[in-house]
Amino acid sequence: MPKYVIEREIPGAGKLTAEQLKAISQTSCGVLSNMGPQIQWVHSYVTADKIYCVYNAPNEEMVRQHASQGGFPANSINMVSTIIDPVTAE
Repeated sequence: MPKYVIEREIPGAGKLTAEQLKAISQTSCGVLSNMGPQIQWVHSYVTADKIYCVYNAPNEEMVRQHASQGGFPANSINMVSTIIDPVTAE
């Protein structure tokens, strides 16, 4: 299944409290539950003003639907073509 990296511009994201992040996560999981098992949230990275999310989904449109239904920005959606790590250098 294709993997996507979603960039979400959220000013002050790095200052969100644990409770706020929990609420955002619960909203996301609720939308995912309604959409079915074909779209999966892998994890997210929170930075000062952005959240970068990694999703498995059959297509970009499904990622956009999740963002729309959850009320999340999806400023950039990019399909991952390959993954590299330190082992790649060996």
